[in-house]
Amino acid sequence: MSAANTAESADFRGPLDITRAATVVLDAESTVIGWSPAAAELLGYGPADALGRPLTAFLSVRPAGGTLPAEASGAAVPGPGPPSLVGNEVHVARTRDGRELLVATATCPLPGAAGASGPGTPDRILVAAEVEALLHWESRIALLQGLATQSPVGLAIYDTDLRLSWSNIAYEREMGQPLAAFRGKRAEELYGAGSFVTPGYPHTLAGVMRQVLDTGEPVLDLHFRGQPPSDPGRDHLWSCAYYRLEDAHGHALGVCEDAFDITDRYRVQERLALLVEAGRRIGTVLDVATTAEEIAEVAVPDFAATVRVDVTRAAVTGETAAVGSPADMSLLRVAERSAPGSGTPDPGLPANGPTGSGPTRSGAAGNSPMATAPGLAAPGGPSSPCDPRQPYPQVVYPPGSPQNRSLSSGGLVLDEGTLVVPLRTGGGILGLVTFDRGEGSDASGRTLAPDRATTFDNGEVALADELAARAAVCIDNARRYTRERTASLALQRQLLPHHLPPRSAVETAYRYLPADDVTGVGGDWFDVIPLSGTRVGLVVGDVVGHGLQAAATMGRLRTSVRAFAQLDMAPDELLTRLDDLVGQPAEDRPDAYGGAVETYDVTTGATCLYAVYDPVSRRCVMARAGHLPPAIVGPGGEVSFPDLPAGPPLGLGGLPFESLEFDLPVGSLLALFTDGLIEARDRDVGRGLDTLGRVLGDRSASLEELCDRAVSELVPGGTSADDTALLLVRTRALDTDRVADWELTAEPVSVGRARELATGQLEAWGLEELAFATQLVVSELVTNAVRYAGGPLGLRLIRDRTLVCEVADTGHTSPHLRHSAADDEGGRGLFIVAQLVQRWGTRYTPTGKTIWTEQALPPAGAG
Repeated sequence: MSAANTAESADFRGPLDITRAATVVLDAESTVIGWSPAAAELLGYGPADALGRPLTAFLSVRPAGGTLPAEASGAAVPGPGPPSLVGNEVHVARTRDGRELLVATATCPLPGAAGASGPGTPDRILVAAEVEALLHWESRIALLQGLATQSPVGLAIYDTDLRLSWSNIAYEREMGQPLAAFRGKRAEELYGAGSFVTPGYPHTLAGVMRQVLDTGEPVLDLHFRGQPPSDPGRDHLWSCAYYRLEDAHGHALGVCEDAFDITDRYRVQERLALLVEAGRRIGTVLDVATTAEEIAEVAVPDFAATVRVDVTRAAVTGETAAVGSPADMSLLRVAERSAPGSGTPDPGLPANGPTGSGPTRSGAAGNSPMATAPGLAAPGGPSSPCDPRQPYPQVVYPPGSPQNRSLSSGGLVLDEGTLVVPLRTGGGILGLVTFDRGEGSDASGRTLAPDRATTFDNGEVALADELAARAAVCIDNARRYTRERTASLALQRQLLPHHLPPRSAVETAYRYLPADDVTGVGGDWFDVIPLSGTRVGLVVGDVVGHGLQAAATMGRLRTSVRAFAQLDMAPDELLTRLDDLVGQPAEDRPDAYGGAVETYDVTTGATCLYAVYDPVSRRCVMARAGHLPPAIVGPGGEVSFPDLPAGPPLGLGGLPFESLEFDLPVGSLLALFTDGLIEARDRDVGRGLDTLGRVLGDRSASLEELCDRAVSELVPGGTSADDTALLLVRTRALDTDRVADWELTAEPVSVGRARELATGQLEAWGLEELAFATQLVVSELVTNAVRYAGGPLGLRLIRDRTLVCEVADTGHTSPHLRHSAADDEGGRGLFIVAQLVQRWGTRYTPTGKTIWTEQALPPAGAG
């Protein structure tokens, strides 16, 4: 039988009730003169067998304090019997079949029997029942007594008018007064304007109890929030159950309420849930301000009505955590959040704004300001208290305030409804978190009694400390990341070109965008390198990885490319040399035991594209090492991506590179870029190239406009998961009247001929001031070519921003400066040439070499 069925069949009249017990009517001589059917059922004797016989024929009298037989109780129990049997007698009854049965009896004298006593006259009634049944019934009575007097569950009965008619002791404790003081009141008169937290039910106690009365369906496990009279001004939470009480005919008598106060348990669960939520939501990004906002969002309104987060300037800029007195701390308000209608006064005074002004974020936190070149995206971030870009106001707390005391002691400070917890890390303080519940409100901002203010208990103080500790770890991580990112950006921007001077060969424009805050600074770079003969070198590259090492490696590669380019190497040869450099072990470093350890640069996968454009011949030669090919836009707007031999990425070693040479008409557009421009998580390379080609096809736009459009369409928001470098180059050509070249024979007479040709051309250009120096230069270079190399010889003059003089021969030996002794007959000519020109050098060609010089134009002839 189920528990429900047992409860429904329970009879609370008791085994010794005259309507249930074995009943025997006795005369004054204890002779049986009446025998009930229940007695016949208990002992097995019928009325005919029992009437007229003495009671002792059926029962052996035992005193109430006697020893119960082992067969009745399971073991001999010396001493008095169970307290429930006091006042009753215990008998051993003999049944008709010879068994002995332990029974409890009670005797009740009949009214008027004392004056009419005699044989056959009813004197008293004896009722009997098995001791086991009596014990079972009395355990039920004890259970009811415990529920009424000892149970922690509040029990109450409301009549059909929903007025309180009965309650147990636990319910009286909640009321703070005896039942007589509040009997007859309605629930809303006892608990005020409470409400059920569990959805799907009426919001009031009266509504729920009326529903139970009308439907008869019990309502279980409801959570009700209200304020009991014993604790006014403080919300409690109960787990409640309601069921209808009925009489024997099924008529409703009222509603019974079971209520257990789960306030403390619920608060523990809330704190645990808050910690879980904090672990999930705090520190999602490496940003100080975002982390501060996250702790404020987690704590309001469930834990505090207002949360303010103030951090040191060092935490925002990425410097080392401050250690010292409050005078050494410069606090910035990076986050503040309040529950609606529960704003509390702030003791801090902003030092660079009106009192109470909140922070206004105008840039991404965690990046320090720095000078940037045109075309380079500048990171937002705080600078100085007076800088208009400063997004966070400085806050100064007066002496004696909880915040000032927390800074001074380095510990928690609890001041009624205000709790201040320092953000500690590594022995230093990163800032403060102020949890404020204000006057007359609890954690959720609900209004309390006028004479009451909510403070923080010990468990809540420990919770606040844990929240601040988690936030401090996240803020310190963000500070460290900010420091590294700032250093990487500074290094990278110092290594990238800050200004590209105008060139006669090309018109340029560029954009560089660092990766987003999550990915970090990468190793993309670009450069425009002036070469001899008015040529120009164009380079773009990408180092795999992010951070300081990628930026440093990028700087080494860029410097190496410039050095190799100044040697006038062909693109394929330059990449070969660069590949050898990358593949070589870095500087030997001693290990912990003093031995040398070879460390290799982690640059396998670095890519590079190098091109050389000659404005005189209008030809371009380029090679690439695993890099994306450039985009070329013809004068008519047609876009193409040349089939340039890919070549392996730098650092693999042992594989050749190939160059491709082609004509570039005047006005052609050459676009060099890294993969960060065209690749994205939601876009493949093909779509990116198509978009770039469409943008570059607009011939009416300037290079600056094309850069902006490309970045806007391909890098929305200005940030991506990788660095982005874009270099746009529009080709120019030198007019034929600015270039003069001649072919000479390798004979001594050619020296004089060369001087005459050069002097005549300088006169035609109006550069007579340079005639003397040019004659000496031409004489020395042609003389050396005739003496040490073979013909034919070539002489070329170029009038550009400088005067370029070139002498070509078929030799492969490069001249060099040397110090001549006093008795040497030669060796001074090249030294004299070096003193007359700005620069000079040698470049090698497939047929020999070319010695070139550059001279500054006189002011009157510049142009």
